[in-house]
Amino acid sequence: MIVNITLFLATMATVLAAGLFYSYAVSVNPGLGRLPDAAYLSAMQSINRAILNPLFFLSFMGAVLLLPASAWMHYSRNHIRFWWLLAAAVVYIAGTFGVTVAGNVPLNNTLDAMNLEGATPEQLSGWRKTFEKPWNTLNTVRTWANILSAAILAAMFIFTKDTQGE
Repeated sequence: MIVNITLFLATMATVLAAGLFYSYAVSVNPGLGRLPDAAYLSAMQSINRAILNPLFFLSFMGAVLLLPASAWMHYSRNHIRFWWLLAAAVVYIAGTFGVTVAGNVPLNNTLDAMNLEGATPEQLSGWRKTFEKPWNTLNTVRTWANILSAAILAAMFIFTKDTQGE
């Protein structure tokens, strides 16, 4: 029972994170991209602060913990599912979590330290140029990695069967 619950929670965390990053890539980023520099930077500061909440961390960090745990639980129980789960975990941890921690978070921290109120239009434009394109590129990488991880899980459910009791 704990194996199935862990697999369910790992899948839900991965799919919820994939949905968040996908939605961001196809709606939030294009919408923010239409804003003037000061409004864009201010909105990104606000969003980056707001996302640091328990619900976000539940899915984002839940997948980091639950995918490897589920893989480990399937090692002797269902060796084929173990490999699918290991692949999903590696892709998620490297491509979603790793890119976020190594790339997006440092950019967010730099943006958060910017004093937008006293900045000149030239400063705002420069700050946006150093933030927006790199951040969006990294977001695209982590979005695709997260989608791939979710797709691996979906394929696992389609192409394998649970061997409990066999």
